[in-house]
Amino acid sequence: MSLRHAVMAALLHGAASGYDLAKEFDASVANFWMATPQQLYRELDRMHAAGLVEARVVEQDRRPNKRLFSLTPAGHRELHSFTAAPTRPGTIRDDLMVKVQALDVGDVESVSAAIQERLTWAEAKIARYERLRARLLHGRTEQQYLAESSRVGPYLTLTRGLTFERENRHWCQWALTVLTHRTPSSST
Repeated sequence: MSLRHAVMAALLHGAASGYDLAKEFDASVANFWMATPQQLYRELDRMHAAGLVEARVVEQDRRPNKRLFSLTPAGHRELHSFTAAPTRPGTIRDDLMVKVQALDVGDVESVSAAIQERLTWAEAKIARYERLRARLLHGRTEQQYLAESSRVGPYLTLTRGLTFERENRHWCQWALTVLTHRTPSSST
């Protein structure tokens, strides 16, 4: 997957500025694709040059004008082709897991602190995703939302992010318990 496809998927919500996309990426897309605002703006410019998005300028009082981007028919076709193509399994690249793998010859206290930091991060993301879930459901049950909503993709990716972060929380708690109960003589 490329950033391009993630941006196109986010634009399915409707026209958005680069700033709006950066906020959406931070709030919802970040559970499966990370991008800085600078990366988003560069990609939007490339997509505009390729004819995948169109941009219109919105004049604002007391603020700089902003460009709103929306998918073109070519962008919709590109996104459709992407969804129809086979998917390769994802891979995990995680510095923390390398540290954990090597902790028996490393600094256990530093690795424990890194695990605690990951736990704190996971709990914050769970809370943010739960708030987004409540906003999406807007008082409806999950079944009602899935039956009534015009788009279910964002909800499905959100629940995947929640599941992932809940598992991260569970693993971090377990790993910290293991490291807390190890005695200095049991590590060689």
